[in-house]
Amino acid sequence: MSLLTRKQIVTVFERFREANPNPQPELVAPNPYCLLVSVVLSAQATDKSVNEATAPLYKKVKTPQQMLKLGKQNLIPYIKSIGLYRTKADHVITLSQQLIENFNGKIPSTREELLTLSGVGRKTANVILNVVYGQPTMPVDTHLLRICPKTGIAEGTTPEEVEASLIKRIPQEYMMNAHHWLLLHGRYTCTARNPKCDECLINDICKHNT
Repeated sequence: MSLLTRKQIVTVFERFREANPNPQPELVAPNPYCLLVSVVLSAQATDKSVNEATAPLYKKVKTPQQMLKLGKQNLIPYIKSIGLYRTKADHVITLSQQLIENFNGKIPSTREELLTLSGVGRKTANVILNVVYGQPTMPVDTHLLRICPKTGIAEGTTPEEVEASLIKRIPQEYMMNAHHWLLLHGRYTCTARNPKCDECLINDICKHNT
């Protein structure tokens, strides 16, 4: 496959930064614990559907202690509109218990510790490290997995391969916001169906078009 040059990579992220200097997660959560819950709930679901489900939930529950008090059976009605809700309810209750027992109710700050929590995989751990702790991680979701090889920004066929390629190829100054820019680009412009190439900021560089 053909990849963008370093100079082209810089151009891509300069354009993203100029268009959106301070990209933010689209999941709405009042604190790091709720963000962790939302990211776990967002697996195979849209951020919009998670936000709609959790808006009333987070009016009542903002801590792992409150989540355990609510309990699985009372949690399910809040998240029933999200796919795999029974499994996700199990994860949320279990990870809340783990946070209390193993981390004094706090969100751990290392990938290794985060990965010990129920329902937390590498992508979720990277999101928390980036958004909560300001670490330049690269969470790779379905959008990044699809658009990065397509555009020539990175190579790979698995999330781990694409993550490693992105970390190797993206200059450090862009890393803090890079996954937000790429995710939003995949979600709204470089869509799986009917990509909006005529509106694309990088259509003159994209390997799919050149």
